[in-house]
Amino acid sequence: MQPLRTRKDQFMQFSSRLDRFGAEVFSALNARRVALEEQGRTIYNLSVGTPDFAPYTHVVEALTSAAADPQMWQYSLRDLPELKQAVCDYYARRFGVEGITPNMVASCNGTQEGVGHLGLALLNSGDTILVPDPCYPVFEAGAKIADAELAYYPLDAEHGFLPHVAGIDPAVADRAKYMIVSLPANPVGSVGNDALYDEIIAFAREHDLLIVHDNAYSDIVFDGPAGGSFLAHPGALEVGVEFFSLSKSFNVTGARIGFLVGRADVVAAFTKLRSQIDFGMFMPIQKAAIAALEGPLDQVEEQRLKYQERRDALCDGLERLGWQRPNAHGSMFVWVKLPGGRTDSMAFCEELMERAGVIVTPGASFGPHGEGYVRMALVLPPAGLAEAVAAIEKAGIFG
Repeated sequence: MQPLRTRKDQFMQFSSRLDRFGAEVFSALNARRVALEEQGRTIYNLSVGTPDFAPYTHVVEALTSAAADPQMWQYSLRDLPELKQAVCDYYARRFGVEGITPNMVASCNGTQEGVGHLGLALLNSGDTILVPDPCYPVFEAGAKIADAELAYYPLDAEHGFLPHVAGIDPAVADRAKYMIVSLPANPVGSVGNDALYDEIIAFAREHDLLIVHDNAYSDIVFDGPAGGSFLAHPGALEVGVEFFSLSKSFNVTGARIGFLVGRADVVAAFTKLRSQIDFGMFMPIQKAAIAALEGPLDQVEEQRLKYQERRDALCDGLERLGWQRPNAHGSMFVWVKLPGGRTDSMAFCEELMERAGVIVTPGASFGPHGEGYVRMALVLPPAGLAEAVAAIEKAGIFG
């Protein structure tokens, strides 16, 4: 990294910690998208998982009503008691998890910020954490920020893109302080089941490690039972915590509403760390979160069905072109094997963008086991996804 020239013509040496982080792939893809659009090209952007659905009216009204009160613009300094209780009640109502109490709940500015800071509260320099490969990039970044060692466990086709704890080296598991599990999984689109969660909980007990579960997509599950919570499984509250987000279920990604829920000692450590760097969630946003958590869920289910229609339109279309049918059982993403024997995901993304105007995310950006795949986001209606498939067909990119 180039040093910064100061007013005294000296150079500032930036932290070597920054060298641990590569280029941000979404920014690079977006820059190329802008350039192509300026050329008049039609672009189908399936790279970033930002819902195109509108937030629900009762949530917006709660926020705007609160924002009209000048006192609501002061530092909140805490999570409102009614917000914590709303999370507890939601876990009982939506997930069937009894026994969540307010001291087991802490807010964060979305799961990304929460995961990014959790390691600073739990890890010492050189500690080990287990992360999936491929995984959402902040899982790795949070460990690097905390100066921890990363140990990867693969999510591969052989095991349905699900954690295979029997394949994890016991010595590595014994060293690990915690293990991140993300189901439904971004980017691979897999969904957990009761037997898998039982295995993970037993694994945590055997190796005395904490499970950190990312539950961002529990309301976007296809082809089976409704999505749930890791904490609903016997023993989970003893060995785990869960990041729970309103972003995708209620279409409030920009509001950054997330929570850490579970073991009180872990939540307390996380809260202590965040109190040093944050003065609390904006109170009108807390009011919006309460409205979401206490309100009706029929729109959430209607939206899930719309995502399923999109999943079907995209997967059916790609399969018709001779591509291998993507893995797409949950989340707002599908995990697509490169067609035609290709192996370089970044090169394929560039090819797809230039020839068809379709922007996707290279699998390699999610970890070594992501190479050979791309991630596509379900952020267009079925007709738009059909147009994207038609553009791929017109470009002659077949399986």
